[in-house]
Amino acid sequence: MSASAHLDTFTADNLPPRDAWPEFRFTLPELRYPERLNCVAELLDRWIASGKGDRTCLISPNETLSYAALQERVNRIANVLTRDLGMVPGNRVLLRAPNSPMAAAALLAVMKAGGVAVPTMPLLRAREIGYPLAKAKIALVLCDGRLADDMEKAKPLSAELKRIVYWSGEANGELETLMRKPSYESFTACNTSAEDVCLIAFTSGTTGEPKGTMHFHRDLLATCDSYGRHVLRPDPSDRFIGSPPLAFTFGLGGHLLFPLRVGAASILIERAGPDDFLAAIEKFRATICFTAPTAYRAILGKLAGRRISSLRKCVSAGEALPRATFDAWLAATGIRILDGIGSTEMLHIFIGSPETENRAGSTGRAVPGYEAHVVDDDGNDVPPGTVGHLTVRGPTGCRYLADARQRKYVQRGWNITGDTYMMDSDGYFWYQARSDDMIVSSGYNIAGPEVEYALLMHAAVAECGVVGAPDGERGMIVKAYVVLRAGETGDAAMTKALQEHVRSTVAPYKYPRAIEYIEALPKTQTGKLQRFELRKMAATTAGQKIAS
Repeated sequence: MSASAHLDTFTADNLPPRDAWPEFRFTLPELRYPERLNCVAELLDRWIASGKGDRTCLISPNETLSYAALQERVNRIANVLTRDLGMVPGNRVLLRAPNSPMAAAALLAVMKAGGVAVPTMPLLRAREIGYPLAKAKIALVLCDGRLADDMEKAKPLSAELKRIVYWSGEANGELETLMRKPSYESFTACNTSAEDVCLIAFTSGTTGEPKGTMHFHRDLLATCDSYGRHVLRPDPSDRFIGSPPLAFTFGLGGHLLFPLRVGAASILIERAGPDDFLAAIEKFRATICFTAPTAYRAILGKLAGRRISSLRKCVSAGEALPRATFDAWLAATGIRILDGIGSTEMLHIFIGSPETENRAGSTGRAVPGYEAHVVDDDGNDVPPGTVGHLTVRGPTGCRYLADARQRKYVQRGWNITGDTYMMDSDGYFWYQARSDDMIVSSGYNIAGPEVEYALLMHAAVAECGVVGAPDGERGMIVKAYVVLRAGETGDAAMTKALQEHVRSTVAPYKYPRAIEYIEALPKTQTGKLQRFELRKMAATTAGQKIAS
């Protein structure tokens, strides 16, 4: 390991002890990086150096930037950070903004200057912003001025916070004013080590308090050179589009890392509801789409009359992709969705197969560069066809920021993802549930997501979440929280119809003995279902069930 360029040693001081790290594997030649490495020099600067700076890089409703134009913007922000704001290598900089070229440039600038970017979801409120501010001991924030209200309210929550610099998007914000200084158009990338931390990504809190995951410069390239190169396989003519925020590592990969690694373009839109998303695909001729299963399902009902023939690849992650959604999307578009499982801890997708090899209902095989196994409670491999815990290792892995949960996620050198899977004899992985989503009822193990998939196949169901509810006779029962489509009524007749539908779709013992109709499911800022909130609801209403 070469010497760190960080003058501020906070991240190095707060990495887990080495014996708690996963075992990192660099089995592919393209994953063997030099000791001195700045990821932004590789993702951005090399294109200008090779004479390709005029290639389109970022597209938004308000502006389009070439690679050269983005480089100049990144350089100007990097100069502001180091010459005006006093940032030194290793300092953490919190970033707050909707997806936009300015947000992308700010993130890249922090890393290019040797800082540690801490992107946050734009919809977070003051209390939620206060957590990463305090946890990562952040002194400097770059923020879209439209988010100033909650940002200012978060100020008192962190003693370390010294400066918030806003941009306006109309050339008259404080950041834009500082960027206009002469000689700020050039900036030499900090000579960072490949193992210097450049990103702290906070988990979305599906299981409670968020965890800060620390990623090195080499990690950002490794996900491009494993999943991007061997599964997604983009080319320079591609135009990426996605709904996840840049602060979500699924979005960071889809919006920036994968397109910039191959010299392609990224379409950044602030609003990504189904109508906005489809309009942007049409207008900007997107070719590769990144979004979650719930979004694909919502878009399906709005495809009539839309011209989205430019799309050639669609990627799904963030939660399991129901077979019904895969089949419906294939029938409507002719595109086989690329399912995948990743995590903030691993940075991006580590199981997933290209469209020529994927199988409907399966997450896919281990991405080249990664190894994945299904193990029992003692960490021993189980035979194909046996349900167990998913473990994975490769060029990326979990390093929590000062968090005792590190030793739960990493065991015996492997990352324990918290997912229950089955691997078949061909090496394909089949998702069963999050490990804490398995419902044990009268001795039967029932995977909540499997019941959800069955319910989603009913025409009346828009969304649903399934958890275990305490029950005196069975220990637990399967309880479904259902959001019905407009015009449907959640009465006893509907409950009976849904129960019978599930009975006819999966093993009868798996049907939901309780169904509760709600207007909306609890979700994280990234759109993930918060099943732990549903479990809380189920615990407080135990016994108040509609059963048959």
